[in-house]
Amino acid sequence: MRIDHVSYAAGPEGLQATAERLGELLDVTPCDGGVHPRFGTRNIILPLAERRYLEVVEVLDHPSSDKMPFGQAVRARSAKGGGWMAWVVAVDDLAPVEARLGRTAVEGNRHTPQGVDLRWRQIGVKNVIDNGNHPFFVRWDSPAEDHPSQLGPSTVRLKGLTIGGDVNQVRDWLGLSDQPAGSFESQIEFGFVEGDEHPCLFHVTFTTERGDVEI
Repeated sequence: MRIDHVSYAAGPEGLQATAERLGELLDVTPCDGGVHPRFGTRNIILPLAERRYLEVVEVLDHPSSDKMPFGQAVRARSAKGGGWMAWVVAVDDLAPVEARLGRTAVEGNRHTPQGVDLRWRQIGVKNVIDNGNHPFFVRWDSPAEDHPSQLGPSTVRLKGLTIGGDVNQVRDWLGLSDQPAGSFESQIEFGFVEGDEHPCLFHVTFTTERGDVEI
């Protein structure tokens, strides 16, 4: 289990301008990620080091965006001006997560401009709308070489997350309640802001060649 990517909903300036702004902050070249036909969204990828990436996503004028939780989550965050929407954890086996959450994962796919039909399964997205501090989970079904982090070279590293809410609730959501503190992603700095009425992902910190950048 590891952090796979972080998702940022496009603001009023639109997908391309939002991605270019973030790319300039991190000195990373944005790559067109393609369309999520099942979710009614599209994205642009900013590759990061260590097989991670930053996803900038916007909702399309498509019926799927109103029906599927991911499209709903993107629309809700963009309606508030855009910003951090979710952090995403990759697992090799979704069965324990499905058992813990009491529901089954759904299929996801994205047609990329590179000609790849990227496929995965995901679970927990509907919780992102009201609890952006909780990650959702993915299991990649496509080959490792098609992972979005491989769209371009990058030395930018994910350094830390600042999350709203109670740390123990987040640990329970991750299935870590019986694990020692620091056992999950020990190289990532986690900060918590307690007492927030609407817990979310507040800030993400990256290490770049110019120093640390907090967005």
